[in-house]
Amino acid sequence: MRIKLFAAGLAFLTIAFASCDESTDTIGSSLISNVDNLDVSTDTFNVTSKTIIADSVLSRSIIGYLGRVMDPETGDIITGDVMVQLHAMENYSIISEDSIISRLDGKVIADSCKLSIIYNSFYGDSLSQMKLNVYEMAKPFEEGTEFYSNYDPVKEGYIRVGEGAVNQSRSYTLADNNYTIAERSASSYQPKITINLNDPYTDLQGNTYNNYGTYLLRQYFSNPSNFKNQYLFTHQVIPGFYFKMTGGLGSMAQITTAQLSLWFRVEKNDSILKYVTSFTGTEEVLQTTNFTNDKALLKQMAEDNSCTYLKTPAGLFTEVTLPVDEIMSGHQNDSVNSARIEIPRVNNTYSTNYSFDIPPTILMIPKDSLHSFFAQSKIADYRTSFLASYSSSTNKYVFYNISGLINKMYKSKQNGGENWNKAVLIPVSTEYSTTSSNSSVLSKVTHDMSLTSTKLVGGSLNPDKLKISIVYGKFNGR
Repeated sequence: MRIKLFAAGLAFLTIAFASCDESTDTIGSSLISNVDNLDVSTDTFNVTSKTIIADSVLSRSIIGYLGRVMDPETGDIITGDVMVQLHAMENYSIISEDSIISRLDGKVIADSCKLSIIYNSFYGDSLSQMKLNVYEMAKPFEEGTEFYSNYDPVKEGYIRVGEGAVNQSRSYTLADNNYTIAERSASSYQPKITINLNDPYTDLQGNTYNNYGTYLLRQYFSNPSNFKNQYLFTHQVIPGFYFKMTGGLGSMAQITTAQLSLWFRVEKNDSILKYVTSFTGTEEVLQTTNFTNDKALLKQMAEDNSCTYLKTPAGLFTEVTLPVDEIMSGHQNDSVNSARIEIPRVNNTYSTNYSFDIPPTILMIPKDSLHSFFAQSKIADYRTSFLASYSSSTNKYVFYNISGLINKMYKSKQNGGENWNKAVLIPVSTEYSTTSSNSSVLSKVTHDMSLTSTKLVGGSLNPDKLKISIVYGKFNGR
């Protein structure tokens, strides 16, 4: 299909599309007044696609995932285990040691200590009986180290083992029945999973305390400077904790932070008061999730040629082969001003109350950039990397203009590049920041680590179902 258009209005519109993919030093020369000399044409081409397995993804989300659920589409069991680090607030301090009356053999102690993991939402059944173990880390994850979703902290020696180390088991349901329904419904209620750390604890130097809170109190009073600096705090006081699922099936919590609290009694103005001090996790300290699932089931889905898949976390991506040669054939002297591609969904054929969400946002990048894009913390520039949002009204994703990617791929072929016509569709999470002029600017793009899944139109059995629409521009006499 090839149509020539000469309407001046359309010509200006086409140039506007092109300017999004040109450097600013060419925009002025593009906007000429003699639009009668502009020849605009369109064409449509087939795009082929297939599913590829994402063995692991860079784990940089500020949200952690803890639980074990069954994928309703495949029966795959997906387990999320999470590692958190804590920090002391700026200018952290504790009341004077002399005022503490909680003591054992004359030394200060904590009366109790609790570690809580706080979540803001969850997938599955809040009444599912789950079980986890919390382990003390033997050493902190160093800042700047990259961790992927399939890392094994136990195998890599990050978990402290042995008598006296933190190793607590906890059964729980996300619907905490220690609170009434009314209390859980209140806006002030903060859902969490709490683990008591009141067993005797032995530190790395062999000193034993009646509980973990007492260890922290004595660490503070012996060397408070370790609580003022994040590096010293994680290396000298609390390296972190690892939460590993050991039983249960049916829920996955989205962990926002962790909090470690300890209680002791103080005497003040002839009164005895109960005092609490806490250490929390924030975006500034590391929180990562590692996932395990059935790779054989993912391989089976990837071999389904009737469609393609997007599945997170660390599941399946869609690879598209763009018909760059066909697009440029006979148009070497033309400008590819617009390249629009629509990716329709295939609706689910199974029925369940616990379907995974549809990925809300997907990223298209060259296949060769699959790892470097995230490792280098890049964001979509709409020249060679593009975002598209799912539309429930049209049931599809639309990339409105990937002409910059087409042009880059054509040059890559001429330079002997590999995978020069391959791009990958990846579910992502995005963050935006507000500028001084109150405008919203894309500031972060990371792998979507939540539970999502969808089928897309395409696959080798449907070579003519996926289309890309091209608008060319050419100045007569050029």
